[in-house]
Amino acid sequence: MNVDRKVGFTIAVIVAAVFPIVFLIIFYNLKQPNINVNTVLPIYGNKTPFESEDLKGIKFTDTLYQTIPKFSLINQVGDTITDDRLKGVVTVVDFFFTTCPTICIDMAKNKNEIQEYFLKDNSKVQILSISVDPQTDTPEKLLQYAYDNNVNSNSWNLLTGDKKVIYELARKGFMVTATEGDGGENDFIHDNKFVLIDREKRIRGYYDGTSPEDTQRLITDIQKLSVSYIIPHKEK
Repeated sequence: MNVDRKVGFTIAVIVAAVFPIVFLIIFYNLKQPNINVNTVLPIYGNKTPFESEDLKGIKFTDTLYQTIPKFSLINQVGDTITDDRLKGVVTVVDFFFTTCPTICIDMAKNKNEIQEYFLKDNSKVQILSISVDPQTDTPEKLLQYAYDNNVNSNSWNLLTGDKKVIYELARKGFMVTATEGDGGENDFIHDNKFVLIDREKRIRGYYDGTSPEDTQRLITDIQKLSVSYIIPHKEK
């Protein structure tokens, strides 16, 4: 009996050690085909070098990357959404308005494709669509838009708020346009970009939101980010 118990214990230890490795192999082969985990996405925005040191006291130059600034907006069900919502979640951001008769139609279709690909399984991916016409796009109007466009309100937030705050955020936070403006009555931003934000609130990519091809590229890049959090690697 003692021998049998020792054999059983040994088998259990081997299974416990091998199972995570087997799981990762299956995950990469079945769930993440054609994803090069060594491909590092760029980090956009201002980069500030600073001096640091490791645990051994050896000094080195590190880089502080620009992150999305603080904000507070209201979603389609009246909840307050802040920049804290970006922490720990891969996020796709765009700027739209509900009455847009042109590019926003194609962008909504492509966002639905992203939603179907990632959000149905409650993965750590979300969409934030921020209105550039907040005077028209009240939470009630956004909620109706959500119903009309099959928006999953658990992971896809339609946001509204103060126009000056939103336009400052679009220009200097997400950097979706190079145009100047003060967010006043005659200021207007109409842009087709999807912006990819990583779990550290850093900008990792820009995509043509009206393009099916660019939407597929975005989906692939989201997969790359997801894989990079499983197998960490040094970013250059």
